[in-house]
Amino acid sequence: MKRLALLLLAMLLTAGCNPHQEAERIPQQQAMPEEMPADFDFLVRYGYGELTKNEINTYHDTVVKDLIVNGTATANLSLSEEDLAGIYERMRAANVMGELELKPSKQNCAATPSQEDQWQITADGITRTLSWSDEYCEMTDDAKQLLELRNYIRDIVAAKAEYQALPEAEGGYD
Repeated sequence: MKRLALLLLAMLLTAGCNPHQEAERIPQQQAMPEEMPADFDFLVRYGYGELTKNEINTYHDTVVKDLIVNGTATANLSLSEEDLAGIYERMRAANVMGELELKPSKQNCAATPSQEDQWQITADGITRTLSWSDEYCEMTDDAKQLLELRNYIRDIVAAKAEYQALPEAEGGYD
């Protein structure tokens, strides 16, 4: 019994010292603080399949609109502190910095075109990247929450004069 305990102890001690272990560690997921931190920023790209041309970026205070057949248009757009606070609260409620299930367990269908979102969120010194797609015809509850969050943010941006000054999109995706 003593030998087994010593063997286990030796394995535990050497496991942390193995030079061949992966050096990069992913920061532990955490809950977002109640108050919005000063470093809160996000970027969300969305669209259909690999054509995620729409972008809302608070890191650079820009918005990119997919004009479909006419390429894209970019505008400088800063969200107000009130807008950011509302978005932050929704992100906090959705636990975006926590454990999320974004890929459905059943993948027995393929939708074309499919929606896709790519997120980057920074809060309280941690930056997290997320992505989801409805390619498999079903969405997890967490992916649905991110879609609702993106639509909420898109509606805020669409109401801004800078966004409304961008050209209208022409065409569509099949």
